[in-house]
Amino acid sequence: MFAISVIAALALTGCAGGGAASAPAPAAPADNPAPAAAYLPGAVHVITREEGSGTRGAFVELFELVVDGQDMTYIGASISNSAGAIMTNVANDLNAIGYISLGSLNDTVTPISIGRVSGTAENIRNGSYIVSRPFNIATQGDVDALTRDFISFIMSAQGQAIAEDRGYVMVDDSAPEYESSGMSGTVTVGGSTSVAPLMERLKEAYEELNPDVFIEIQIMGSTAGMTGAIDGTLDIGMASRPLSASEQEVLDHMEIAHDGIIVIVNNENPLNDISFDTVREIFMGEVVVWAQLANQ
Repeated sequence: MFAISVIAALALTGCAGGGAASAPAPAAPADNPAPAAAYLPGAVHVITREEGSGTRGAFVELFELVVDGQDMTYIGASISNSAGAIMTNVANDLNAIGYISLGSLNDTVTPISIGRVSGTAENIRNGSYIVSRPFNIATQGDVDALTRDFISFIMSAQGQAIAEDRGYVMVDDSAPEYESSGMSGTVTVGGSTSVAPLMERLKEAYEELNPDVFIEIQIMGSTAGMTGAIDGTLDIGMASRPLSASEQEVLDHMEIAHDGIIVIVNNENPLNDISFDTVREIFMGEVVVWAQLANQ
């Protein structure tokens, strides 16, 4: 198991002589060190995504939380239905730990490295950060010319540059340039809350080039996105996980970018690194207080 790195938040010093009007607090005896809770306070508050979330699906697979086909996420975990909700909950709870898409990360929470490897686009690209997953889009059967054109833009040099600018890893660094062909109409896209921020940027850029086109984006989760693509209520479904075998049987799909899943804690939590196995133990409910990490 990789070492857990924490920043000690308490340094006690002793006083050798008297005479001071106000003496400092005595140092902890050598055989009675300050408790781990002094720098890893309280019970661990686990926050996870809802069932059907692509981020949760990828997270439980990557951290081996699926046992005999069952998702073994801690039953006492709090549920949040978006990356934004997880960040808000973690930001407001000193003892919380959660996970989000790399592209959703902001400075309201602190990302922690896994086995001393940070979740950056470069580390995802070079393979050293293993907690990563694809951003997929899916369609069923023959698609109309407008939907094909929007997909061409997503996979173009301009579309891939947008993915890179948003902090994701592009999947084609030699993609061709997109040229507008004067399309008009509406494309309905729906699914993953994690893919949605990237899709919003792609929509804006595409609509600037094609002012007679409207791209409608519906945020509903990866599984609902695949269902919508299958039943025809969506022109394009979005998933932040690999497609299941049954989905692949009926849908055409492609990866539009690669994303990291980042484990996050409150900005006041001194934890800055954690092992792969310890993440698994926390999210299975086997580590329930932060003090347990001091012995790992």
